[in-house]
Amino acid sequence: MRLWFLTGSQGLYGEGTLRQVAEQSRRIAEQLGESLPFELEWRPVLTDAAAIRRVCLEANGDDECIGLIAWMHTFSPAKMWIAGLDALRKPLLHLHTQANVELPWSSIDMDFMNLNQAAHGDREFGYIQTRLGVPRKTVAGHVSDPSVAARISAWARAAAGRAEVGSLRLARFGDNMRDVAVTEGDKVEAQLRFGVSVNTYGVNDLVEVVDAAADAEVTALVKEYEDLYQVAPELRAGGERHESLRYAARIELGLRHFLEGGGFKAFTTNFEDLGGLRQLPGLAVQRLMAEGYGFGGEGDWKTSVLLRTIKVMAEGLPGGTSFMEDYTYHLTPGEELILGAHMLEVCPSIAAGTPSCEIHPLSIGGREDPVRLVFDAAPGPAVVVGLSDMGERFRLVANEIDVVTPPEPLPNLPVARAVWRPRPDLRTSAESWITAGAPHHTVLSSAIGAEELTDFADMLGVELLVIDETTTPRQFAKELRWNQAYYRLAQGF
Repeated sequence: MRLWFLTGSQGLYGEGTLRQVAEQSRRIAEQLGESLPFELEWRPVLTDAAAIRRVCLEANGDDECIGLIAWMHTFSPAKMWIAGLDALRKPLLHLHTQANVELPWSSIDMDFMNLNQAAHGDREFGYIQTRLGVPRKTVAGHVSDPSVAARISAWARAAAGRAEVGSLRLARFGDNMRDVAVTEGDKVEAQLRFGVSVNTYGVNDLVEVVDAAADAEVTALVKEYEDLYQVAPELRAGGERHESLRYAARIELGLRHFLEGGGFKAFTTNFEDLGGLRQLPGLAVQRLMAEGYGFGGEGDWKTSVLLRTIKVMAEGLPGGTSFMEDYTYHLTPGEELILGAHMLEVCPSIAAGTPSCEIHPLSIGGREDPVRLVFDAAPGPAVVVGLSDMGERFRLVANEIDVVTPPEPLPNLPVARAVWRPRPDLRTSAESWITAGAPHHTVLSSAIGAEELTDFADMLGVELLVIDETTTPRQFAKELRWNQAYYRLAQGF
């Protein structure tokens, strides 16, 4: 993945000035590129409409290009940009900067002014973007400012997520959990809006490759488990439940083979449709999530898509990202907390320490006791985000949270879990979330935050509602009503 750096100017100033523009824009691109999570490719200075349109079309056709950063170093008459911007289909960031940080007050002359006039060159560019309705992010400030680089990096990560979801393939093993509403959704609309391809496969298609896993590969994978995790004695070699661990490894090998063979980066399972599987996949799902795969339980393909997308956005950052579900509350006044978990499938990327590999009964699914990793989530700031199909559009809802250490040990809870304090408080968070029709399955991430999600939603033209420290139920309800009107009007007639 790479970004392109475009610089606008014009031929009015002469070749000498344009050489200076090119030299300075290269330096700005190089300095900025050192702070970004992806390669930043400098492109030649643009001075006419034909070249601008050509570079925009080239960007559209380059799968490695995930977005454009544009800066008007001097003054680039914006009518030159109309055809190019109208054709552009990649995310755009408008960088409002200049080559120098400080003004050389005692030596400024008109040559300096003509060369360094982004202060009004970028305003010209901003006008034509707004006039054309071009979605973009605008960032002002010098690239040496860490806050500027951080905001551009957030946008770049969102662009990577947008590129990923645009080519994502997802495999559903079985259908959705019966009679559940929020995990349903329009897969055709999802492919139109996001680009993701969602298709269903019979569970026994997976069972075939699970059963075909070679014993030697199973043995090697079990050894890896014993090296990485605190494996319960009964699951270790010679233990009375060792065969259950070997079958869990067989599921992982089969799942991995199926997903890699089909080019899938996300998947779902459903405990109501397990076919010939002897265990509900737990350990395998957790480990695949830790490698970056998207996952959704009970056939929840929307959350699986969202998880894979955020995993890509968060690559290389500290923190983790996991499938999650709001399970139960601690409602002591002034100490309110949410306990999140799932039956088995919480990603160890959010673990506070070395997970324990255990086996316990599962009261649903009607299969053998499944193997799973058990741990507490690491404390720290995070976000939970959900994706809902509202009928005429998709809606993202995010809540900023603080993951905390459980107030007391949880010795009898045999699943991975996260305990968090939602912002601004549990009552406002829950009322707003429920009023928005947000799902009970979410993605919890301590790696990315509201800015990346905002940029991502803007790139796709998808509604995003953020519940944070400033949220009040009344204002949130108003935002919902305003959004309802806006998105219906934006769709046209």
